[in-house]
Amino acid sequence: MNTHNTMAVSPAIKPVTDTRKLALTNWITGYSPLEQHPIELHSLGGDAGFRRYFRFQTPSQWLAVDAPPETEDTTQFLAIARLIEQQGVRSPHIAAADADQGFLLVEDMGDRLFFHEAKADNADHLYQRAISTLLQLQKSPDDTALIPRYDRALLRRELEIFSEWFADKLLGHSLSTAELDLLNALFNRLEDNALAQPQTFVHRDYHSRNLLLLNDGSLGVIDFQGALWGGVTYDLVSLLRDCYLRWPAEKVKGWALDYRQQAISASIIPAVSETEFLRWFDWFGLQRHIKVLGIFARLNLRDGKTSYLTDLPLVIRYTLEVADQYSELKTFADWFKQTLLPLAQQQPWYRDYQTAGNQTAGAQ
Repeated sequence: MNTHNTMAVSPAIKPVTDTRKLALTNWITGYSPLEQHPIELHSLGGDAGFRRYFRFQTPSQWLAVDAPPETEDTTQFLAIARLIEQQGVRSPHIAAADADQGFLLVEDMGDRLFFHEAKADNADHLYQRAISTLLQLQKSPDDTALIPRYDRALLRRELEIFSEWFADKLLGHSLSTAELDLLNALFNRLEDNALAQPQTFVHRDYHSRNLLLLNDGSLGVIDFQGALWGGVTYDLVSLLRDCYLRWPAEKVKGWALDYRQQAISASIIPAVSETEFLRWFDWFGLQRHIKVLGIFARLNLRDGKTSYLTDLPLVIRYTLEVADQYSELKTFADWFKQTLLPLAQQQPWYRDYQTAGNQTAGAQ
């Protein structure tokens, strides 16, 4: 539930029309503790989905949320919110909700996004706090009726977004039979890695734009409605190899190994070697970043959210750094650099992937 990014929206898809905003305003009037009427709502934009967020004209502790039922599952959002609260993790308190209409009144947790607050001089402290919060989430009990499985079929559907939306529709490259075979072999390896590691609660978007620093010193977690039960390193690599914020490779490795030790102590993972753990981490990160290349392309082409294109070079960098590191993945890395990279270099959004992210908080 990232309340702080304003995206362009395709004229063909309007998640918030004037009619819905009026209906939301009327609905909020019945629940708001404010005495001032009529209530005026001011847009905060939205996120990668179709949820939209509004603050009140008069300062308030609440946000109004429009989550169109045709695209957003408010019932699932409410259920995951309860689960997170039970784990002692701070997430927006929900004052009122109408799942049928897709309207919510939720706590306004402020503007101090982790993305803006993390700097070189406080990164160790903040990332240790984020890792501690992640470990709390990962202690959540499994609930098969509530939490969908991050299974092979879903992993494959995500990876195929890359083939359709990044390679084909964004770069204009039709994959040959040989290339499809290459990708199929890669995808099988990545799926095997994801399923072989311990399975736990997965937020699915645990990164700097979905964490908030709160006044009491704790972290607030948002945008959790897509949670799954899956591989233990997925959220960790989402946090440490953030698609919007890059840190030096050695610092990331150090944080990842700190997490490993804490997760072993908490009995979340067995006492695996550092090498095996980093392979879990690297390969699940590759799965995520290949998927994200496709998702960011789709957000642009289908949904008119062009801002995500500027983040593609950093995601390419993560993808190729890992693929170049392992002999089993080298064929994919070479194919990407020889076939897709020249096409990407012709795109207006492209910049040198080898330095992408160096200007953000960490560098290199």
